[in-house]
Parts: sequence; structure tokens; C-alpha cells
Amino acid sequence: MKIGIYGGTFDPVHHGHLVLARDAVEKLNLDEIVFIPNALSPHRLRENRAPDALRYEMVLVAIAGEPRFKADDIELRRGGVSYTIDTILSLKEKYPPGAELFYLIGQDNIEELHTWHRVEELKRLVSFVVFPRGNRDAAHLLMKLDRRIDISATEIRARVAKNESIRYLVPEAVSQIITRHHLYKESPH
Repeated sequence: MKIGIYGGTFDPVHHGHLVLARDAVEKLNLDEIVFIPNALSPHRLRENRAPDALRYEMVLVAIAGEPRFKADDIELRRGGVSYTIDTILSLKEKYPPGAELFYLIGQDNIEELHTWHRVEELKRLVSFVVFPRGNRDAAHLLMKLDRRIDISATEIRARVAKNESIRYLVPEAVSQIITRHHLYKESPH
């Protein structure tokens, strides 16, 4: 069994995440890919995020109808800072012995990878798969997928705050949640 693990803030999940996940499923011949919204990233301690339950709901509606796409709220239920090693150790118990785990990361995470909590142990448990980001390629020895998608959650939040369209950047069901809950609007001063 080959499982892709796709962790992140998903604030919000967008078409870039979904296209890259589909690419990983096809190119790595994954049985499934699991989207795991984090509670609090140790590398992104940004405040003013969408509530955890809504970020998880956005992931659920975004992946609906994709049989190999799953979502797991393991880090949200655990709360606190989300360390990848803790999540992987929990998932190892969930899947059959011998299941291969592939952890998907953006190229921008490579330079920080050595700072990840218990990273050497993590490297023994998963195969990292890198998605390129931006216009430059970083030198590394990790497996990589070549598709580039230039959509960012930061851009989407900024567009919502300025009342600009996010059509075609996020699935319509995600856009509806953002609108219904008034997410990413600048707070009044």
C-alpha cells in the first residue's frame, strides 16, 4: 500500500493543492493521499487564521468525489503545535505493516527541513516528495514532481480582503464557505 501524506495549513485549500495531489497520485501510483490540516505549524505561527473546523470543512468539500483523496483531522484533534513526526508515528499504527508513506512538501520547505522536529527519524519513516515552487530549483536529493502551480493561499486571502474574485483559484464549495463565514476579511480598525 502506498499512501501520500499532504500536510499544511490549507488556509484555504485551493486548486493548486488539488492539482499537485492528483499529480502525486498518478506519478507515484498512490493508493490514496491524505490531506492533514495542521493545528499550529511550528514554522508558521501566523495568527488570524480561519478556524480549524472551517479549514477542515474546506478540505472535505474540496476533495469530495475524489475516491483516492482522504482527509484526516488528526493534528486538529491533537491540538497545539503540529509536529510531522507525531502524525507519521500515529499514521504508521493506522496503516498495515509495510505501507509506504510519501510526505509531500513544497520546495520552499527544503531549506528548513533540517530544523524539523526529529527529522532524521522522520526521514527513516517516509519518503519526501518535493513540489517545485517559484522560478528556481533548489539542489536536493529528494524525489520531486515537476508540475508547477503558481497559486498561493496568501494571495487568495489577500484577494478576499480586497474584495477581489477568487473564482478559478479555489473550488466553488470552498469559495462558498469563505463567503458564508466572512473569512479573510480585514478586521475593522
